[in-house]
Amino acid sequence: MVERVVGDDEAVQEGLLAAEPIGRIGKPEEIASTVVYLCSDDASFVTGHPMVVDGGYVVP
Repeated sequence: MVERVVGDDEAVQEGLLAAEPIGRIGKPEEIASTVVYLCSDDASFVTGHPMVVDGGYVVP
């Protein structure tokens, strides 16, 4: 998704990276693993929680 928006514009890429507290863009697998966790029995007691998976971009 990011590549589609940013393209080859290095200035925009650097701006996105500078805004990420973790210092990199997240991978689709990292989002997918969170979804798998929430669908698993390990998360059976998790209810009504707005889980943010963004590398610290939106710090509460």
